[in-house]
Amino acid sequence: MAKQENPNFKIVADNRKARFHYTIGDTFEAGIALTGTEVKSLRSGKATIGESYAGEHKGEIFLINCNIPEYLQANRFNHEPKRPRKLLLHKRQVNRLIGAVQREGMTLVPLKLYFNEKGRAKLELALAKGKQLHDKRETEKKRDWGRDKARVMRGDKF
Repeated sequence: MAKQENPNFKIVADNRKARFHYTIGDTFEAGIALTGTEVKSLRSGKATIGESYAGEHKGEIFLINCNIPEYLQANRFNHEPKRPRKLLLHKRQVNRLIGAVQREGMTLVPLKLYFNEKGRAKLELALAKGKQLHDKRETEKKRDWGRDKARVMRGDKF
């Protein structure tokens, strides 16, 4: 059965590889400071966050390397596709994230870019730690075993 989603909740971009490459810790919902043409481009469903990450600059958190393509109808008023975008978080959350990155060697990884029920662009941001090669192999083994176990329970052949 298909997963039913709220019709007011639209996922624009999803970073599916993040759960394979990183061990995900705490997650946060952050707003993004965008221009008008960026919002229009996002509403058409065009964005990639696969190679992006979040970093600290002068006590603020920025989304770096996120690609939001130019809006075609906005000729000279367009935005730069890969510009750093400020993430809107509470000061306490910013301090906690900066501390975790500096002290514990964690990484800020974006997981999803979506529009919430009010129509505002939001980013699901995770505090993550990079996996070693043997951890990635273990994750793949567990996933394969889960598939094989499901086949056996259904009665299918290998």
